[in-house]
Amino acid sequence: MREISFIQAINEAIREEMRRDKTVFLMGEDVQLGAFGITTGLLEEFGPERVRNTPLAELGFVGAAVGAAAAGMRPIVDIMIFNFSYVAMDQIVNQASKMRYMFGGQAKLPLVIRGLAGAIGSAAAQHSDSPYGMFMNVPGLKIVVPSTPYDVKGLLKAAIRDDNPVLFFEFMSLGGLTGAVPEEDYIVPLGVADVKRDGTDVTVVAIGPMVHKALAVAEELAKDGISLEVVDPRTLAPIDKEAITSSVKKTGRLVIADDAPRTCGAAAEIAALVVEDDDAFGCLDAPIQRVTRQHVPVPFSPPLENFVIPDEGRIKTAVHKVLQ
Repeated sequence: MREISFIQAINEAIREEMRRDKTVFLMGEDVQLGAFGITTGLLEEFGPERVRNTPLAELGFVGAAVGAAAAGMRPIVDIMIFNFSYVAMDQIVNQASKMRYMFGGQAKLPLVIRGLAGAIGSAAAQHSDSPYGMFMNVPGLKIVVPSTPYDVKGLLKAAIRDDNPVLFFEFMSLGGLTGAVPEEDYIVPLGVADVKRDGTDVTVVAIGPMVHKALAVAEELAKDGISLEVVDPRTLAPIDKEAITSSVKKTGRLVIADDAPRTCGAAAEIAALVVEDDDAFGCLDAPIQRVTRQHVPVPFSPPLENFVIPDEGRIKTAVHKVLQ
């Protein structure tokens, strides 16, 4: 099977869905230019009617996308960097997430808002957030955080076909990652986790780029006879509770790795759903450990940025702690 990059997989997903369905269109800042290489070539194939540059006004163009979705189109909003979604919080949280419910199901909201998350290379605090935790608190939104080229393509195609608003977080650090991706059409269903590595001693639930760090730790610890099971939720809303609790019941130990703030974050929610499950909680042989960002704005300084972002060493420390 051929191998392509994470960015190429996103481009292919958008291109194929625009070919498949004429109601799908792309809008956002610099989408015609192809910022970061994600939308390269789409303008030439689909033209300016379906690849629409917008002003630097997220509140306005996200609002336009909400209206277009309610009217029967399937907009893909390129928010560029998810920090910029804060400008459009009313349109996302108070409009898109609620309209289908408030209208008694008469309106569908097939809207995808996709963009970059996470820290990479001194982008500083206003360009380095992973804010999916705060959006998990909002009923009516689906939230996706892929970790591989295969997953990002299949999940994005599923998100575009979904009749509900989906927030699609693409970590900057995964852009150049390559992996096997089929040429034929496929989707990865929303709400289904993936066990990236089978194990018996400790469950590591890892999100986004932390999946690859967890796999590296698993490979290293296997030499010492320690077996890690790495579970990638892929979708945080809805989240695959069964896959997570089943793994915990098998291993009896849980570490959660997430490049996002600890307080009220995805890691906290995953820990809570395990503790609230009587069978899974009864199988725990040690307290759950969370490996997350330091609770500070991401610094510009490279050494400080590296200190704030969770790494393999912190995952390894957490694994040894639950094994003691």
